[in-house]
Amino acid sequence: MAIIQTSQMANGLTIASVAMPASHSVSLGVWVKAGARDERSDEIGIAHFLEHMAFKGTKSRTALSIAKDVEDVGGFINAHTAREETAYYIHLLPEYLEMGFDILSDILLHSTLPAEEIERERGVIIQEIGQSIDAPDDYVFECFSRSCYGQHTLGNSILGTTESVSSFTAPALSGFMQRHYGAEQMVICAAGPVDHAGISALANRYFDGLQQATSPVRTAPQFLSTRHMASRDLEQCHSVFGFQAPDASSEWRYPLMVLSNLYGGGMSSRLFQQVREERGLCYSIFSFAQMFTDTGMFGVYAGTSDKTIDEMLEVSLAAFKACQSDLAQEEIDRAKQQLRAGLLMRRDSVSSMMDMTARHLAVFGRVFDAEEMLAAIDRVSRDDVAALAQLIASGPAPSLSIVGAADSRISIDDMQKMVA
Repeated sequence: MAIIQTSQMANGLTIASVAMPASHSVSLGVWVKAGARDERSDEIGIAHFLEHMAFKGTKSRTALSIAKDVEDVGGFINAHTAREETAYYIHLLPEYLEMGFDILSDILLHSTLPAEEIERERGVIIQEIGQSIDAPDDYVFECFSRSCYGQHTLGNSILGTTESVSSFTAPALSGFMQRHYGAEQMVICAAGPVDHAGISALANRYFDGLQQATSPVRTAPQFLSTRHMASRDLEQCHSVFGFQAPDASSEWRYPLMVLSNLYGGGMSSRLFQQVREERGLCYSIFSFAQMFTDTGMFGVYAGTSDKTIDEMLEVSLAAFKACQSDLAQEEIDRAKQQLRAGLLMRRDSVSSMMDMTARHLAVFGRVFDAEEMLAAIDRVSRDDVAALAQLIASGPAPSLSIVGAADSRISIDDMQKMVA
């Protein structure tokens, strides 16, 4: 059983430890409570660019020596940028835990942002942007975010644009870091055969010099009911449609997980059975839920042909309408059991436990232990799921994005009528 403990340093940095004595490795991560939505209008993509640059040299290490120091002991280091957070993490054998603290603190407190590395990484990220645009099943999600949120920062590309990335300078990168990479905006978490006193001592030794920063001022977005068509000569049409959904701290958090699972979460889900198995309208289809601090989205991705996209939309929307009243207890129980199993299986992984613990602290300011989450899942009733489906359907009309050779003849108003 994992034992989770938390504390706070004098400078405001949150420390968490997940004691997993039977584990043979340690996962250490630093979560920064700032991401793509916290960028200014002239900074689109800068959070992601800064994440790349963290590995490109410090006052005492070159980019190569950072990689070698980790890989010489069999470790793994990486990072990711999301809409509301940026995370840096390292996976090591327990005897090298202090080295993990040393490296992560070094890249976050002492990055030098060398000019030659900025230019080199600029080219890498521009290639990454091109690769994303060339992958229609990725690009359609970027289009969908813009359809939902327009010019709000939640609608911006995490990668940025070729134009924005081409403009970033070392002062711009360091300015974003100074504004957002402050002690009170960060969470450090270690999971594995660790004890909290030891983790706290290492955090105080290596992150004591972390300064304060300004908390991001966020404005809630308005959900926009729009459609976007990116015409391309493709064999398939890649589409995403979706609705406004509750935010991460909402009481609907767990009913939304159950709804998404039974509607389009697996091979037994309504979408998979009705759209793919019964009618053969697509190869890939699934639902998803994204919950942010002040809003959320609930949507469906499908890859289908230009001849069947309208029928796919009609069947998918009819299946969602049925979720408002026609729910079998069997499918509720199946969805809940899948969520339970997923939660319990994650407890076996030091990386998953580190990620979940740090994410909870960054978003909620507290950790939900497994027993608490399992109890919340158990409390979700059939009426809860139906009521949530009704709430979503009665909200703003959906948004729709399509990347492919043909547009849909179904309007946004038509889609809203199909679920009302």
